[in-house]
Amino acid sequence: MCATQGEQPCACLYTRVLLPLPPTPSTCSGAPCPTGHRRRERGPTPGPPQKMASEDITKLAESLAKTKVGGRQLSFKGQSLKLNTAEDAEEVIKQIEEFDGLEALRLEGNTVGVEAAKVIAKALEKKSELKRCHWSDMFTGRLRSEIPPALISLGDALITAGAQLVELDLSDNAFGPDGVRGFEALLKSPACYTLQELKLNNCGMGIGGGKILAAALKECHRKSSAQGKPLALKIFVAGRNRLENDGATALAEAFGIIGTLEEVHMPQNGINHPGITALAQAFAINPLLKVINLNDNTFTEKGAVAMAETLKALRQIEVINFGDCLVRSKGAVAIAEAVKEGLHKLKELNLSFCEIKRDAALTVAEAIEDKSELEKLDLNGNCLGEEGCEQLQEILEGFNMAAILGSLSDDEGEEEEEEEEEEEEEEEEEEEDEEEEEEQQQQQSKERGQGEKESMTPKKILDSQDSTPVPSPPVDVATFLAFPSPEKLLRLGPKCSVLIAQQTDASDVEKVVTALLRISSVFKDEAPVKTAVHETTDALMKKAFTSATFNSDAFITSLLIHMGLLKSEEKIKAVPSLYGILMTLNHMVQQDYFPKSLAPVLSAFVTKPNRALDSCSFARHMLLQTLHQL
Repeated sequence: MCATQGEQPCACLYTRVLLPLPPTPSTCSGAPCPTGHRRRERGPTPGPPQKMASEDITKLAESLAKTKVGGRQLSFKGQSLKLNTAEDAEEVIKQIEEFDGLEALRLEGNTVGVEAAKVIAKALEKKSELKRCHWSDMFTGRLRSEIPPALISLGDALITAGAQLVELDLSDNAFGPDGVRGFEALLKSPACYTLQELKLNNCGMGIGGGKILAAALKECHRKSSAQGKPLALKIFVAGRNRLENDGATALAEAFGIIGTLEEVHMPQNGINHPGITALAQAFAINPLLKVINLNDNTFTEKGAVAMAETLKALRQIEVINFGDCLVRSKGAVAIAEAVKEGLHKLKELNLSFCEIKRDAALTVAEAIEDKSELEKLDLNGNCLGEEGCEQLQEILEGFNMAAILGSLSDDEGEEEEEEEEEEEEEEEEEEEDEEEEEEQQQQQSKERGQGEKESMTPKKILDSQDSTPVPSPPVDVATFLAFPSPEKLLRLGPKCSVLIAQQTDASDVEKVVTALLRISSVFKDEAPVKTAVHETTDALMKKAFTSATFNSDAFITSLLIHMGLLKSEEKIKAVPSLYGILMTLNHMVQQDYFPKSLAPVLSAFVTKPNRALDSCSFARHMLLQTLHQL
């Protein structure tokens, strides 16, 4: 069972012990892979809070003897300290209290509980000179419910101290949307009016957390502007957070207001062209931008063209990382035009794994002729073919720039005419699907009555629905399965699980797989929806697995095909997002009805490198961790 559900976690495939993937660099120049980063040795996983034995205190004292002090910085980094109680934290508190002029505190690679956080916070209340909080990966093994109160205590202490932060790093902490509430007050306070670097990589914030964060940043800018010193944020990092279009759009609005950004790192967030376009518009009014890292999102031509227009207006750009972003040929040509027209400070251009064909790739190469500062051009994993690769190298040799070209070892080869026609059809289908998805999301937003209420809690949203006098249209099982949405599932009522199970033929594997995928597609972290999805899944799958005629092996095969993890002779369209089914499977595999013989099969396919899985790294990691513990 995973840490968020109350049992002790253990080491998993990623050598991490909680939900986030391994801590990663804030700038990833290649196509990201959750299993590709170097393994890092970690200490033992903490158990429940308990009183420390004398030998434990001795070990802690030995560990603290290694504490690094220098440059007004106190570092406990990577010491695997297990700080559950006030007593556990005594030595840490002593070090903090005795450190005069403390400007930077490093707590990465330890685990801090609620009680320990409170007493550490008390010590920080007198540290008015504190400027940098390196607090990434400091809640290993904690329940997700423990993290917000711990963050609130620490944040309140900084406010009380009158600190003026320059850097706040909370990366690789699995706090989810609720965790953003834990430091929301801190972000809005005078302690963050001076903030220049905000790092929230791999925290599982989701759309809700992204909206809360955006609102807090806007409020911070408003308040600090009233004091005559507007928030001047320079570096923003929020990769691997499942922000999607809505979260990215909310943050784009905040970026547009701030206007001082120099680096933005938002890889692997499931952002499509609407969100990319919103970000592009915001970047255009941040003239100091030097680094844009949006690796492994989905631009398509629309997003790429919008971003290319923005690049024409920026003069300080040094790094463009659009690797694995599906800019395709038309998008690559638009970006090449922007590069050719300006960007004289450009040092790195990454357009790898973007389904770019030969002619477009050659256009990109020709565009960099006068870019004397360029150090790296990455066009690996595209569709150039052997001849195209040779032509690319010849062009760069002609510019005396052959050394900057990265490897082309993963080139997909030049496509035939028939394949090109099929690809064009697929592109059109994808655009239609995206438009349908946008319309569906807009409709769902209207049903939820959210409007501009970004920071409303799920309970308030549901309460506001209950208070509206307009009756909701009736919903039946067929309507839900045909056009699934969280609201429709909830409107089926408390018997939704029974109704769906009753009306699904459990002897038909395909019907069961289809129903499961439709149910899981509406999964959300909000309690009512999450509970409804889990209960409905349990009713359906318990009925199926206990049926004498149900073929479990055929079920897992069909499910993997529909998830796009296993090829089929028939042309079957994979589900657009794996997040919901991965989160649902994480619940399913822990239930008594789930055949444990299927776990190794599922684990093998979820472990394999796959772009669709990479974009759902948070959910993928949770499932792999759970499977490893079975």
